[in-house]
Amino acid sequence: MVKIAVTGKGGVGKTTLSGTLARLLARDGYEVLAIDADSDMNLASSLGIAEPPRPLTEYKEMIDERAGEVGGMFKYNPKVDDIVDKFGVVGPDGVKMLVMGTVERGGSGCMCPASAFLRALLRHVVLKDSSALIMDMEAGIEHLGRGTTRGIDLMIIVVEPGMRSIETAGRIKELAGGIGVKNLAAVVNKGTSADVKPKLAELGITVLGEIPFSPDLMNADFEGKSPIDAGTDSIAAFVEIKDKMLEMIENFSKDEEN
Repeated sequence: MVKIAVTGKGGVGKTTLSGTLARLLARDGYEVLAIDADSDMNLASSLGIAEPPRPLTEYKEMIDERAGEVGGMFKYNPKVDDIVDKFGVVGPDGVKMLVMGTVERGGSGCMCPASAFLRALLRHVVLKDSSALIMDMEAGIEHLGRGTTRGIDLMIIVVEPGMRSIETAGRIKELAGGIGVKNLAAVVNKGTSADVKPKLAELGITVLGEIPFSPDLMNADFEGKSPIDAGTDSIAAFVEIKDKMLEMIENFSKDEEN
């Protein structure tokens, strides 16, 4: 079982990476659940799903019933084991998809039934050894303040050539450490890693690979198609990243056992 969160500065291509990795893992035999945890909610098109499910946060009565308590309190561990079957959809290659939706909050995070429900979902929803969870996170770093990424095996930070993207990667690493996410890696999109890799090395972030700029990939995005379905010339780069990602996670597991 692997749990992967994909994050980065807005517009760097994290949703494209999330959807393509999900499809590739499914083709490798994994039972894949892709969760759209981005408030923009664009993961469906990257997966090749025409009709995404309703966001879970729209089911307010269900969340209040499962996560709420009398007197305005909330349960830390609400029932979530049936959520995928009831509220998800199945897309190409058998990838299952859920949309989280937006949690209304103020300050550094919402301590409310909806927030508790979504955290419980991410902790417990994937249980089989042959399962993989891919989570497309919100742009930037705000989501880390809510602890939704606890238990993640690898957090992938998508970066593009430019200091703003690298600075965001640095802030993500700092906050990730604060909530116990130890394993991070980066994917360079829209360019080469020659200039970016040394900067990331200074931050202690390994580069999994790079996705070169591709007009085909851009056209697929404009047309709302999955890169796999559009037959772009970048699929080999995604496959290489997927393979290195799985190798890295396996090495992390061996290190923990030792």
